[in-house]
Amino acid sequence: LLYREDERELLPICKQFNLGLMPYSPLAGGHLARNQWHASTKRAETDQVIARRYNSMQAFDQPIVDRVEQLADRKQVSMSQIALAWEYAKGVHAPIIGATKEKHIDDAIKALDVYLTQEEIQYLEEPYVPHPITGALKPRI
Repeated sequence: LLYREDERELLPICKQFNLGLMPYSPLAGGHLARNQWHASTKRAETDQVIARRYNSMQAFDQPIVDRVEQLADRKQVSMSQIALAWEYAKGVHAPIIGATKEKHIDDAIKALDVYLTQEEIQYLEEPYVPHPITGALKPRI
């Protein structure tokens, strides 16, 4: 929900060739698991990739995080379950959740039972603003 740049080219190709979708960091380094941007976690303190990808976009991403929290409260599930349910609704088969606690695995499994309507999916996606490309390859200039 917070970094959707692959949707333009990579995901259509995966669907065209019937390839499974297995994204890493579907919870955006924990940003979609709790409504607290700067958490005191080991990952927040050490993962520079997450910091580069998300910290400069906090002002744009916070409305999405707020909507995930609101929808989680409405459905009485965790924020992680909402974020993962969105992934599953988009055709993801096996998100790499980076589980470090049993609860993380439980949330991923419970998210399979969370149904999001098209209106709820649109509500979550609406505030998205394109992000600078980050990852293994740098854009050519």
